[in-house]
Amino acid sequence: MPDFITSDQPNILLICTDHWSGLLTGHSGHPVAMTPTIDHLARCGVTYTNAYSACPSCVPARRSLLTGMSPRANGLRQYADGLDFPDVPTLAQTFREAGYQAYGVGKLHVYPQRHRVGFDDVLVEDQGRHVFHDTSDGIADDYELYLAEQGYGGQEYAGGMTQNEFLTRTWHLPEETHPINWATREMCKYIRRRDPRKPGFWYLSYSTPHPPLTPLQAYMDLYRDAPLDEPAMGNWSENFDDLPHHIKTLSNPEDLSLCRANRHEWELTRRAYYATLTHLDHQIRVVIGYLRENGLLDNTIILFTSDHGHMVGEHGLWCMTPFYEMSAKIPFIIMPVQGDQRMPAGTSDHRLAEVGDIMPTLLDLARVDIPDTVDRQSLVSDPPREYLYGEHGEGVAAMRMIHDKRFKLIYYPVDNCSQLFDIDSDPRECVDLAQDPNHTGDLERLHELLLDNLYGDDTGWVKEGNLVGLPAIEYIPSANRSMRNQRGLRFM
Repeated sequence: MPDFITSDQPNILLICTDHWSGLLTGHSGHPVAMTPTIDHLARCGVTYTNAYSACPSCVPARRSLLTGMSPRANGLRQYADGLDFPDVPTLAQTFREAGYQAYGVGKLHVYPQRHRVGFDDVLVEDQGRHVFHDTSDGIADDYELYLAEQGYGGQEYAGGMTQNEFLTRTWHLPEETHPINWATREMCKYIRRRDPRKPGFWYLSYSTPHPPLTPLQAYMDLYRDAPLDEPAMGNWSENFDDLPHHIKTLSNPEDLSLCRANRHEWELTRRAYYATLTHLDHQIRVVIGYLRENGLLDNTIILFTSDHGHMVGEHGLWCMTPFYEMSAKIPFIIMPVQGDQRMPAGTSDHRLAEVGDIMPTLLDLARVDIPDTVDRQSLVSDPPREYLYGEHGEGVAAMRMIHDKRFKLIYYPVDNCSQLFDIDSDPRECVDLAQDPNHTGDLERLHELLLDNLYGDDTGWVKEGNLVGLPAIEYIPSANRSMRNQRGLRFM
């Protein structure tokens, strides 16, 4: 091949899933989940074992991923639709300005849905969100248009599953129409259509294992006889009435079917969740195979991660956004180009990392200048942080975290509630040490770090230098008539 149609710059394949906890890979030691591809990537690269989503829900986490900015810097620390994207250089835009071609496939979760956020082009699969009405000839995303072309228009949710509950049944349409397979196929097409003179930045953003939980039957069969692990249960989570107020609202048994499910129901859900992880793992393998067969693999940086996790029954909870490990910890694995000594193959890095570090890290690995707007860290050249601050929600829905690599403080302002966990000795957060006199000093030290990071309305939780939080609130359970935004048939 002539030199003038090749590039010395590395290609980038950024793979982001949705709702995949960092605890749930074979490489991380999970006893059930089968993830051979992810485990192999770890053997060929660096695994960041203490990586978190600093604002663990879809929109704010992806906003940090695509801007390299903390929630405070990018202006969003809660789930909110309909907000314009910050007018700053994005990850895709920065690579494009450095000569890259930038394409995305899958879930962007930005407003409006056709906002390209710096990419040359994007094919969107946004889980049936028809709320923005931003196109004149209809509101279907690219995946829904594909289904219509195949003769299945409007049937994405015809199986009765919802994208905000962990109810499950197997996929009701042909295998090739599954959104995981669609995203894989379209990403391979984008790679095939590349300009060979330029390096590529490819963002493969799977919407799964975020519900609807609709695994293929073949993957359910893989887990049919697998012995399931037991969800952790802590001294603080055994009784629903003892949970922090906002956690009760997030995992409201009047509103979430799995909270009152029989054991066989939640076992089925967990098998379906693991089946979806393995389906994803195998499809990622297809993309890697396509890169290999096109001679691109050795000069491609692959980063695998998720925007956040989900509790999936851990501590009896069926929610995302809390700062417990199953919800906030994310997988974070980088396989560098062949021979990059900055990232030794098969190693683990135990520093505190977060989803906002992805942008500066990838730019650093590709030797592209990092924009001044980025305030997160390069995991290649910046020194490890001493602690990680996390925030999600405002007012009575606020949750805050301080993690110093060993101890984790989780703070809820309602009733001035603090929880303290020793992650080294108690990685599943079963023992709350906040009331343990042997850890008074640890609690006070993390409280001081929390005070240093509060801003905006949060400063109202402080009186005379002490955390006082907000008054206690009576918990009143209620059901949601929309069945958590259930989708229906769509005729297009």
